[in-house]
Amino acid sequence: MSHGAGPMLINVHQAKAQLSELLERVARGEEIVIAKRGKPFVRLVRVEDREPRVPGIAKGRLTEAFFDPLPNDELDAWGQ
Repeated sequence: MSHGAGPMLINVHQAKAQLSELLERVARGEEIVIAKRGKPFVRLVRVEDREPRVPGIAKGRLTEAFFDPLPNDELDAWGQ
């Protein structure tokens, strides 16, 4: 494990073995980077508390056209 100025770098095997400890460190604000085959793969960071989502925020912004079927050329583009 690295304890330098940047985020802690740890390999997947170590992360599996020390997950509880890593979660505690992240909860205290530390950033952990998990490496796969020696290369940074994912970043483990704390999820910030967010304002609850407000349903209906788009009310009145959609017209009935929103529910119309897509043209074939656009459907074909999604299939690729």
